Amino acid sequence: MNLNEWIFIGLFFALGWMLPATPIVLGKILAPKRPNRVKQQTYECGVEMVGSPWTQFRAQYYIFALVFVVFDVELIFMFPWALAYNQLGLFALFEMAVFIFLLVVALVYTWRKGALRWS
Repeated sequence: MNLNEWIFIGLFFALGWMLPATPIVLGKILAPKRPNRVKQQTYECGVEMVGSPWTQFRAQYYIFALVFVVFDVELIFMFPWALAYNQLGLFALFEMAVFIFLLVVALVYTWRKGALRWS
């Protein structure tokens, strides 16, 4: 690799860091800073808050959401395979069968752990 290719890679990384960092830094510098008691109160949907904002949630809600996200993302991987099904060979069919088998194993595991049960 010659020097021109390294310059391109360096510019790519520099822009990759500068593009998201610039608005954050400018926001910190240019944003008005006039805190008061009303601005620092907890606000949610225009409803006055009752009680402490530090309530505990059961971890089951988070586990249920994570399982949903995992299976939702797996469908994103299956969609291109379904579109190109006619052009793919037998090896791709075997790979997708293994993939679906692993998803079923994960679903059975979460089901047996009780993560899908609302009690």
